[in-house]
Amino acid sequence: MLRAIIFDFDGVVADNEPIHFAMFRQVLAEIGLPLTEADYYAKYLGFDDKGCFAAVLAAHGRPTPPSLIQDLVARKAKAYLAYIRHHLVIFPGVRELVREAATRHRLAIASGALRHEIEYILEQAGIRKEFEHITSSEDVRLGKPNPEGFLHALAALNRRTQPGQQPLAAADCLVIEDSIPGIRAAHAAGMKVLAVVNTHKVEELREADALTHSLADVNLAELESRLWKNGT
Repeated sequence: MLRAIIFDFDGVVADNEPIHFAMFRQVLAEIGLPLTEADYYAKYLGFDDKGCFAAVLAAHGRPTPPSLIQDLVARKAKAYLAYIRHHLVIFPGVRELVREAATRHRLAIASGALRHEIEYILEQAGIRKEFEHITSSEDVRLGKPNPEGFLHALAALNRRTQPGQQPLAAADCLVIEDSIPGIRAAHAAGMKVLAVVNTHKVEELREADALTHSLADVNLAELESRLWKNGT
């Protein structure tokens, strides 16, 4: 049965992928590297900041020392946070779905975003308290499509299990994602996936167990009935 929902963040909760693209392009331009919108959405969407910068550098034959990656991540994070302080955008239906889901299910975030970015946006949206746990890029070594982030979130929820409460299994979890690496990471973790068509076309997200064009349209009871047909 459905007992926990793990949300990706960028492109699922926060409508900020265009902002991330703009900040990546800005920082990369400072070191003389181009980044087109087509390349970002086709090649780098779903990567955490470290993975994105490393992949772009490698694609241009540049070395990828950790010190350079850390510097680029810090510069991009500073520019991104300065922007979102004045341009906070949450996808339609997110607040309502999160608040409804929290009455029946355990909720977590598993994202390649930085923790302070996630915390800031959730607080501004008024839904931080609904989430028991946040796994951010600082908590994992490997980004999506590796399942480490989702497994980290699952383990963290289980550490919060109350006396008499049954521990969660991966099969009890629904992941809400918007990217192909995210879908593959969730499946590798043994979890079911609802893909929201925010940043990819429908036909590119067919690996997911279910699809929706908006979280405003999600009926959790119907989704649970469909994906957990035998009740387990």
